This record gives sequence, structure tokens and C-alpha cells, in this order.
Amino acid sequence: MKTPSYFIIAAAGLSACGGSTNESEQTMNQEPLTYPETKKVDTVDTYFGVDVADPYRWLENDTSAETEAWVKAQNETSFGYLKKIPYRQELIDRLTKKWNYERISAPFKEGDYSYYYKNDGLQNQSVLYRKDASGKDELFLDPNTFSADGTTSLGGIDFSEDGSLVAYSVSEGGSDWRKVIIMDAKTKTQLEDTLQDVKFSGISWKGNEGFFYSSYDKPTGSELSAKTDQHKLYYHKLGTPQKSDELIFGGSQKRRYVSGYVSEDNKYLYISAANSTSGNELYIKDLSNPKNPIKPIVTNFDSDQYVIENEGTKLFIVTNLNAPNMRVVTTDAANPAPSAWVDFIPETEHVLTPSVGGGSFYANYMEDAISVVKQYDYSGKLIREVELPGIGTATEISGKKEETVLYYAFTNYISPGTIYSYNPADGKSTVYQKPKVDFNSDDYESKQVFYTSKDGTKVPMIITHKKGLKMDGKNPTWLYGYGGFNVSLTPSFSISRALWLEQGGVYAVPNIRGGGEYGKAWHDAGTQLKKQNVFDDFIAAAEYLIAEKYTSSDYLAVSGGSNGGLLVGAVMTQRPDLMRVALPAVGVLDMLRYHTFTAGAGWAYDYGTADDSKEMFEYLKAYSPVHNVKEGVAYPATMVTTGDHDDRVVPAHSFKFAAELQDKQKGNNPVIIRIEVNAGHGAGKPVSMTIEENADMIAFMLYNMGIKELKE
Repeated sequence: MKTPSYFIIAAAGLSACGGSTNESEQTMNQEPLTYPETKKVDTVDTYFGVDVADPYRWLENDTSAETEAWVKAQNETSFGYLKKIPYRQELIDRLTKKWNYERISAPFKEGDYSYYYKNDGLQNQSVLYRKDASGKDELFLDPNTFSADGTTSLGGIDFSEDGSLVAYSVSEGGSDWRKVIIMDAKTKTQLEDTLQDVKFSGISWKGNEGFFYSSYDKPTGSELSAKTDQHKLYYHKLGTPQKSDELIFGGSQKRRYVSGYVSEDNKYLYISAANSTSGNELYIKDLSNPKNPIKPIVTNFDSDQYVIENEGTKLFIVTNLNAPNMRVVTTDAANPAPSAWVDFIPETEHVLTPSVGGGSFYANYMEDAISVVKQYDYSGKLIREVELPGIGTATEISGKKEETVLYYAFTNYISPGTIYSYNPADGKSTVYQKPKVDFNSDDYESKQVFYTSKDGTKVPMIITHKKGLKMDGKNPTWLYGYGGFNVSLTPSFSISRALWLEQGGVYAVPNIRGGGEYGKAWHDAGTQLKKQNVFDDFIAAAEYLIAEKYTSSDYLAVSGGSNGGLLVGAVMTQRPDLMRVALPAVGVLDMLRYHTFTAGAGWAYDYGTADDSKEMFEYLKAYSPVHNVKEGVAYPATMVTTGDHDDRVVPAHSFKFAAELQDKQKGNNPVIIRIEVNAGHGAGKPVSMTIEENADMIAFMLYNMGIKELKE
């Protein structure tokens, strides 16, 4: 779910819209679906003397012809159902029209050029352009040429010190396994053989000589599901074959996640090493002499930390050690241990995410999931609070130290993401690029409420809808959640949500425990033996929306992806009466076996594993969605979504959950599984695929809420 230096989570954004009719009328109008037959096997696992049947274990074999045939049959059923929804094509057309607007990224300078990404509107992948000193533009790299169907994407890119060389990674079919291609930036010609089998990795150059990257040994068996457990950091020297790459870290030191990044002045290599998605070791190597040893800074997994900047030998470290809401400390590279740390930006009551650029530090605070940004100089003196365009989410203000103009993006649930240029000298923000989106923000409102969860905890939720909404309990409502891995859900705009709001829908996002909105304590309150808090918070959010007459159970849809897919799966099996529609996307749904696939064992900080103890096994089994589908229960209309190339949360989770639901569902509510072919966990998904998937989600929700036609 997270690499040592950044989160890799694609929580699928799903959407809905429309009017309303009587739920019982809609139920009567639907005939029960006939599902493909899913065979059962006699597989049984024993945990602490308890036998647990796993009748669909065979679906874990993602390379078998049997599984391939099952996927094909399920998709025939699912798409057959979806194509019968009368307004499905209209939704595809509407979304396509709305999606068709130009999007340009903030520029970044490398060598003699200024680079930026642009999408004309419906291009499957955004294109990288550059501009020279005279202002002349040229296409630099077009990921749309990587594959005919747009499913091969640009995974990451990094330039050498002087900008003359570039290395970029490519993802095929959404897989986390990447290839790395090295080019001469001026001529755009490939320089040497492509690096293979790179995973969960950045690319960080050392001058113009070579770069650091991370990967696992290629697993035996399926590369999409086999366990990957030992991450390694390598150095690739230009002009040498990959087999000669130097192993820097991860040989005798066995860690699940390892990353290396070079300081802007090329003086130091920083190494982060972790066994789980929370807590990491931190090391430093002086690059002035290849014989210099790797020195430890932090040698345990009790806290999270990384070096954000250095000024000569003075290091600036971001950490939550003795500071659950994060702080920035300074220390000297000669004595970097925590005992020598001095506060630079102290911890406050609000969660801190710092950045640096243009000779200043920027402290981006979350105040109840809303951004507040403060600018500091290198002595730690507050320069000013940055005046933001409104209430919402500001991305980090960052750039190279010598830059005189920096950039950030600002968005909320009703404001399309706008890029601003920022002058560090006077603190002025200027609109750099504002997208022309077919949506009138003035017609809508977002407000934050605080509701009470089962144990009395106050939880914030932002509710967005059209102004003048009639509170009659009949508004189609989309409740979205995540609740894990220290991930914070902050306000952001999406085209699918815009369509939903235009149709009179309510969109609600609670900041439930397990996330990072209130720091480490909030995260930890939703982990392991406290995971039920996450589900209780989400259930309480739904109950609040119903009690306040925003909606009712007949018009409520719940959705979430990845860890959010687990959230939806657990809540719908615990409270199937609460919602009309459930949309678990790329979910972690088999909690007894999740740690046996790919890098899943690294998620144990949040979940624990069934092997840890009898208590942990019993707790996981009590909420594991796959193990809590009961015979004869009327579950909500359910569309499970996954990708056949998802090698983070393997599709077997979704396969087994859908099979259990189809086998045991009572009544006519449909249970379908939409399996995207040649797609992964979500990253790099082409626009065409994204539009159709969102349209199908919307159509499924509307149809099962009894909505007969779209609003104009």
C-alpha cells in the first residue's frame, strides 16, 4: 500500500447521479440474475486448531485456463447486465463530453528546458512537452505511443544533475512491475538496454554518472501474485549491463521496502528501509568518496522519517518520533542520531506535511482536513502564512533551491484543480492554469459536519450538494471512504462527481479513523485489534446522513477502493440493511490470506495477520468480508470491480468475494463483478477505460436506486 518514501494507493473514485422512485417497485422490476457456475473445492486451512474452508482457493491461480474462463464468463454476465441499463450509453457520452477539456501541469525546469505535461482532453495518457529558452515548445515524450490501447503508461521520470540525461519507468497493463528506459534528453535517443523487473521504485540520479533504483528478485510462479518479500536498492552506472548493477542495501539487511534518494547538491544518499507501511529505518552515505560507509540515523521501526533538505552538513529531517503530528528537526551529518536532533518546525495540534523550494520551507497543515500553509526561512523564522484561494486542498509548494517562481495546485469538491504560481519573495499567488470545465461551481456548496461514532468519537465529514437541496430522505447519496494506512482524504474535484452533483446527488466523505487526518494517534486507532473502529465510523456516517434526511437506505450507495474496498466489504456484510448499493473496488477482502500475496505482508502494521496469534486470527476472521457472507441474507446490489493485472491487491480477493455473494445472495439484488482486462490497481489507467468504468458505476447505482432517467 505504501513504499518507504510515498504512498502508492489508488482508491477508485466511483460516482452516481439521478432522481428517485420507490425502492420496492425497482426490486420487483428486476429479475434475478443467473450467474456463471463457480466450482467449490475442499481446501481447508487450520488456524490455532480452527478449520477454515476456502472453497474458491482455485481462483487464486491467475495463470490457469480455468480462472481465465471464469473471468470471461463473469464479464459476459456483468457487461450483459450493464448494457441493458437504458441510460448507460448516455452516461458514457455525457462523461466523455465533460472529460474533454485541456489539462496542463505546473512546469519544472531541467537543464536548458522547462517541462510540463498536457492532455488535450481525451488522450489516454498525458504527454510530456518541453519549452526552450526562446519559448519554443516541442513534444518530448508521448506515452500514448507506448501501446495501441493506451494501457502502457509512464510510471515515473527523473533527470540527471545537468538535465542532459533522463531515465523513465514504464508500466504495462497497470502492473507495479516496471521497465526503465534511459535517454539522451537533447536528442531523445535511447542510450542503452532497458532495465527490467523494477518495482516500487523511484529513480534518483547521482550527477550524470548513474542512478539508484529499487526492486525485488523476480518471484517464482506468477509475477502478478507471488510473494515479493525482500526489497533491494541498486546503483546503475551508465554504460554497464543491468546484471552488473551494484547492490547498495538489502542484501544481508532483509527489508520489504527499500528506497534511496540523492540530495539536490549530490552530496548525500539517503536510504529508507521498512518492513511495513508504517515505521522506517533511515541511513545516510556521503557520496564524496565511494568507500564512505552507510551510516545509520534511525535503526528501528518505531517512527517514520525522511530527510527533506540539507544545507552543507546540516540535515533537515521530517519525523513523527515523539511528535505524532510530525515535526521538522535539524542535525549534523557527522552526528545524525535522534539524541542530537533539534526542533526546526515544532509539532503542533495539526498534522504537518512540509516541503521546500526557492530558498524557503513550507509547512502544509491539515486543520480538520483543510489546508493551511506557512512559509519559513532556513533559520526557522516564520515569514508568512500563504494566502490560499479558498477552503480546500493545496498541494505542496516545492521546487529547486534556486527557483524564483514555485507552483502549487488548489482544489476542493466543487472547484476544479487550478495551478497557481507563487513568488517566495512577496508571497503572491497568481493563476497559472485554470481548466475550462463544464461545471458551475456557484450552484453547489460543501459543508463540514462532525458526527458521533459508536464509541463517542467525533468524526468530521464533508457533505457536498446543489444549493437548496430538499431534505426529504430521497436524495441519491454517494458515501465514499478509505480509513487506513495513514491516508488522508482531503477535498478534491472530479468530473464524475461533477456529473453526480448536477443530477441532484449528495456526495459525502467522512474522515474516519485509520486515516492520517489527525496524525499517528488517529491512524493507530483504526489498526489491528482496533480496525472495527473504522467500520463503526463509516456506519455512523451513513446513519447521520439518514437521520438528517439527506437520504435513506433506499438511496444510499457506499464505495471505496483498495483498503476502502475492504471498508465497503466489511460494512456491507455487517450492515446489509444500511445501503442500497455497494461498490467495493480492488479490495483487500480475504483477511486471512492477504499477506501471502506479492507485498501484502507489508500491510501487517494496519491489519495484523492470521498467523500472529489466536486473538488476531479470530479478530480478522470476524470481519473478513470473504468469510462473513452468510447464506440467505439479502445483500445490497453489489458491483465488485478489479483488474486482471492488479499485482498489489491481487484480483483473487475480489473473485472469491463475488463468488461467495453470488452463491449465498437472497432476493433479486444483483451481484456482479466487473473485471478490467489489461488493467492493474488503478495507476496509469487510460482515460477511455476510466470513463467507461465510471459510467458503469453510475449506471449501476442509479438503476438499483430505481432511477428511470437522467436529468437534463
